[in-house]
Amino acid sequence: MIGRAWFRSEKSQSMTEFALVAPILLLMFFGIIDFGRVLYIYGTLVQAANEGARASIKASSPLPTNANVQAAAKRSSQSLYLATSCPNGPLPPTTGAGASNPPGDQGWIFITEPNPPTSAESSPTYDAPGGESPANATASCSAVNPFSSGTYPLQVTVRYNYSFFTPILEQLAPNLILQAYATDYTEY
Repeated sequence: MIGRAWFRSEKSQSMTEFALVAPILLLMFFGIIDFGRVLYIYGTLVQAANEGARASIKASSPLPTNANVQAAAKRSSQSLYLATSCPNGPLPPTTGAGASNPPGDQGWIFITEPNPPTSAESSPTYDAPGGESPANATASCSAVNPFSSGTYPLQVTVRYNYSFFTPILEQLAPNLILQAYATDYTEY
C-alpha cells in the first residue's frame, strides 16, 4: 500500500514538471523554426536580387526593361510574393519619419542606381535598364532615366517584410524588414 501511494505522487510530480517546462520547450522549438524561416527567406532574397541584377545588364535585343528584371527576380524568389510600387525608386527608409515598408509577408523590387535616394528625384542619374522608356517623376516615384550604352552600374534591391508566426516573437517584433541588393555593370 505504501509503495502505490508513493508512485502516484511521483506521477503527479512528473506531470507538474512537464506542465512547467513544456511552454518553454515549445517556445524554443517554434523560435528555432522562425529563425530557420528568416535564414531561408533572406537567402531567397539574395538570390532574387542577384538574378534581377543579371537580367538588368544583359546586352540582348531588345534591351532589358523593368518588367524583365522584375520577372527574373520573381522567378528566383520561389514562393515569396514580390511586387513593386515605384520600380525605379526612391528607396524609402525602413524606420523613422517617412518609413514605408511592404505589407506583412510581402516584398518590393527596386531597380536603381547604386546608393539610391530616399526621396523622389525629377532628374536622376541612370536608374533603369536600357530597354525601359524614359518617364517623368510622379508624386511619389522618381523619374525613369534608362542607361543606353557603355558600362554603368545598376542596383536591384529586394525588400521583404517578414512576419513571425511564434506568438511571443510576433509581439516583440511585429515585423522584421529583410533587404538584399546586388549591383552589376551593364554590358550594352
